[in-house]
Amino acid sequence: MSEALVAVEAAVTDTSVPAASGARQFWRRLREQRAALVAAVVVALLVLVALAAPLLTALEGQDPTTYHPSLIDSARGGVPVGSFGGVSADHWLGVEPQTGRDLFARLVYGARVSLGVALAATVVQISLGVTVGVAAALGNRWVDQLLSRATDIIVSMPLMIMSLALLAIVPPSFPRPVLVTLVIGLIAWGTTAKIVRAQTLTLKGLDYVSAARLSGWGTWRIARRELLPGLAAPVITYAALLVPTNVSIEAALSFLGVGVKPPTPSWGQMLTAADVWYQAAPQYLLLPAGALFVTVLALTVLGDGVRTALDPRAASRLRVGTGRKREAKA
Repeated sequence: MSEALVAVEAAVTDTSVPAASGARQFWRRLREQRAALVAAVVVALLVLVALAAPLLTALEGQDPTTYHPSLIDSARGGVPVGSFGGVSADHWLGVEPQTGRDLFARLVYGARVSLGVALAATVVQISLGVTVGVAAALGNRWVDQLLSRATDIIVSMPLMIMSLALLAIVPPSFPRPVLVTLVIGLIAWGTTAKIVRAQTLTLKGLDYVSAARLSGWGTWRIARRELLPGLAAPVITYAALLVPTNVSIEAALSFLGVGVKPPTPSWGQMLTAADVWYQAAPQYLLLPAGALFVTVLALTVLGDGVRTALDPRAASRLRVGTGRKREAKA
């Protein structure tokens, strides 16, 4: 986390550069990073699969909740009938042990839950963090102290333990994906608030902000017109780093049995049910685990590319696909 803080704090852009020119420079720097471009394509494909899950499962002719007892061997404890876990023209990736539910359908619908929860939780974290951070930096001494101490309390809370406690006491009737999103977002916004407060205090001392204050602009007009554009780079950078973290947290909560509940499919939930089937039906474990690995890796590489593109002074942590050799020759 400290490395992410340092990377984000270095990403404040020069607001004297026009927005259009800054956007062009950002896309040019991002295109120079081959690894980030490949990661962006992978993320786009994952999002497309999640959005098109109903169409893909309709094309296969299956759904994620229908049981197929005829496709499992009850004499062997519920192992799928056939080779490779029951792979066939009707079930592209085979079926789930014990239930016979279609694995392809559950995998693509699980992408909707995992990616949807991660993205929505990131939006909640960023919204709360920016609001509290800007308010603390622009408020008087008492407001700053109050909000800063509240942020310290939030940061000190162990995310997984608090999430487990809150998810365990909420009634089962509450929509679980919404609940997981709110729990992650409401507990993990403290670091964002600290970053935003530190950057806002830095921006307050710049000449153009002082000129706006001397011209009679109000506090919130200055925040909206002068400070928020300068906060865009660190906030976007940190948001890109938060998404893969939230994907992992959602999977971990579902794996522990307090996240998304059946019959709603989730990659973490699939891993929970697969822990006793890794020998008899290894594809039941490998498919969601592989999907999680590819998703987190692609989002992490893309986040690193966004960070480097927004702040060219910060070298990428990647060893391939970053154009280092071209830069050295230049």
